[in-house]
Amino acid sequence: MKILSSFSLILALLTLVSAPIVRADAAADAQIAKGKSLYTNCVACHQATGLGVPAVFPPLAGSEVVNGSEEHLIRILLHGLSGKVTVNKVVYNGNMPAFGQGLGFNWTDEKVAAVLTYVRQAWTNKSGPITKDQVTAIRTKANRKTPWNAAELEAIK
Repeated sequence: MKILSSFSLILALLTLVSAPIVRADAAADAQIAKGKSLYTNCVACHQATGLGVPAVFPPLAGSEVVNGSEEHLIRILLHGLSGKVTVNKVVYNGNMPAFGQGLGFNWTDEKVAAVLTYVRQAWTNKSGPITKDQVTAIRTKANRKTPWNAAELEAIK
């Protein structure tokens, strides 16, 4: 009898161990996975490593822009960026396309939030997530159809 009871207990424990684990941060993991998938649109310029192309396209890995103001970063992805920008003490002069709704790639606020969350947590970056609600609020507040430049973004605190 004791052998059978022990066997039943082991069987019950194995069932628990092999059951799918539902993590508390499964939604965050899904957002990062979606962002990583969307990042394929960014690879040509910012590279799979997030290091960009020296003197041409700025890095996202370890970038003070990526890890700095959430609002500035959201505005850049929504509306684009044009002209000179300094990233990690290097000046870049180019154009980043708009990805927001009604512009450029026509991404939803959810897609913008997902790719920014991925970028802020990929490579050496350890910044917090961006939510769809943050993107919606900034898109609504900005109501912009043209790219930003660095001076305009700096004026926004």
